[in-house]
Amino acid sequence: MAWRVAQELQDSWVVNIGIGMPLLVPPHVRADRDVIFHSENGIIGMGPEIEGGDHVDPDLLSAGKRPVRLMPGGSFVHHADSFALARGGRLDAAILGAFQVAQNGDLANWKLPGARTGSIGGAMDIAVGARRVLILMSHTTREGEPKLVDRLAYPPTARGVVTKVFTELGVFAITEDGFVLEEIAPGVCADQVRAGSGAQVKTDGATLMVPPDPVSPREPVLSRA
Repeated sequence: MAWRVAQELQDSWVVNIGIGMPLLVPPHVRADRDVIFHSENGIIGMGPEIEGGDHVDPDLLSAGKRPVRLMPGGSFVHHADSFALARGGRLDAAILGAFQVAQNGDLANWKLPGARTGSIGGAMDIAVGARRVLILMSHTTREGEPKLVDRLAYPPTARGVVTKVFTELGVFAITEDGFVLEEIAPGVCADQVRAGSGAQVKTDGATLMVPPDPVSPREPVLSRA
């Protein structure tokens, strides 16, 4: 899933990476691609996550407070400058997780109904400000409830912003006619897609998703030193 999202990115794009599953995307970007990853807490040029150890910089963390690498030419900026990228429409794309996506592109990704925890954080600014919103998520909840829905049942983050959704079942575009299955995952049939969705999904014309190729990761800077 993360590999397929990475194929959607184009050279020279500035792309916000949300917390959770979206952090799996950067390692799948080829070494020869010029994609700049942005983290809302003030990193421009963020690299992949790293495991703990001597090379971990405690000040170099993603928005999800995970240690990450810094790519050559990467920088740290003030929080206000970081959000100026999103609010000023300078993010070519944002890769976010979600609790629900409605067929008109409405997004819910910050709080579950009745939950005491949950904070909107920067999700609203990023979802509204990015030119494209790419959602990486499981197709259903742990309880088997659909996450592609007719209308949001969860508190909304932003209305009508989602461009595409990537799940373990396939790639779904948001159109004037609702969800359209563009690519279907290997071993998955259209009946599975419809059964796992809480909204009508047009499946005619879907192509088979191509399996991932090996990736040569880009070289990171391990620390500010």
